[in-house]
Amino acid sequence: MKKIRIGNRLIGESNPVFIVAELSANHLQNYDLAIKTIEAAHKAGADAVKLQTYTPDTITLNCDNEYFQIKQGTIWDGKTLYELYEEAYTPWDWQPKLKQYAEKLGLECFSSPFDLTAVNFLENMQVSAYKIASFEITDIPLIEYVASKKKPVIISTGIAYLEDIEEAVKACRNKGNDDIILLKCTSAYPTPMNEVNLRTMPDLAKKFNTLVGLSDHTSGITLPIAAASLGACLIEKHIIFDRSLGGPDSSFSLEPHEFEMMVKSVREVEEALGTVDYTLSEKIKRNREFSRSLFSICDIEEGAVFTHENVRSIRPAFGLAPKYLNDILGRKAKHHITKGTPLSWELID
Repeated sequence: MKKIRIGNRLIGESNPVFIVAELSANHLQNYDLAIKTIEAAHKAGADAVKLQTYTPDTITLNCDNEYFQIKQGTIWDGKTLYELYEEAYTPWDWQPKLKQYAEKLGLECFSSPFDLTAVNFLENMQVSAYKIASFEITDIPLIEYVASKKKPVIISTGIAYLEDIEEAVKACRNKGNDDIILLKCTSAYPTPMNEVNLRTMPDLAKKFNTLVGLSDHTSGITLPIAAASLGACLIEKHIIFDRSLGGPDSSFSLEPHEFEMMVKSVREVEEALGTVDYTLSEKIKRNREFSRSLFSICDIEEGAVFTHENVRSIRPAFGLAPKYLNDILGRKAKHHITKGTPLSWELID
């Protein structure tokens, strides 16, 4: 399987899962809170922090007719799109400073651009990768422009039909960019578990010959752990400094202690997955002594016949293997054998 480099991190098979803390709107338009959240992501074990680069005017119109009203049964119903993004966007003048601070802590920092001006802005920031948000997967000109920058392209598939994914991947490859990571994603906020269909994730890898990962909007940490066991190379999860502060994404974001628990669990899964290996460690070899073997279970006189009444397969494993039981039954003892003696061929006539 191929590997992709994002900044100083190598991503792909045999490398650690790349864990991305999504800041999104959880700064609540407070720069100091954004800094605190990035610090918390670092302490929780994230590898990267991700921003979103748009303004209300680059992503939608300041219009309140029916087309711009949110009324799909979401947590944001009752707002216009412009009102939501006015509340949620990350001021652009913050972003170079946030990136510099994240990198000072050892985190990678990249962003989701939502139009071409955002891509140009992020190019000036020298981001190491780009993320295509789920709702932008149908914007092929945007994807082509992003791919033309020859940096890894991470694509969420939350609202995508299969043909949308095909077109997005093709758009990248047509620009000579095959550094693609597809993220299984469900664009429901928060996502019910029965809508996740996580088995789609490894199928994406097979269908499109790309690295795959997870962009998770469930409320807990179960799904990232499961994704790690199914081969996710990247996991993205929203982080919030304090859920009680509220905000557009608070209900499906993890607090720092929860994020840390998620990271710890994913790392444990990685360690447990290991490699395909049928050899035994020295400790396990020693523990084989507690497996079964053939023993005399009473005193057996010289010349006595071995039967089920005087020989049994029991623990420990210092005698002949149990598979030889039928070869021994009916034969005679060469010597007197005391109870609790492990059988060996030297004792059998």
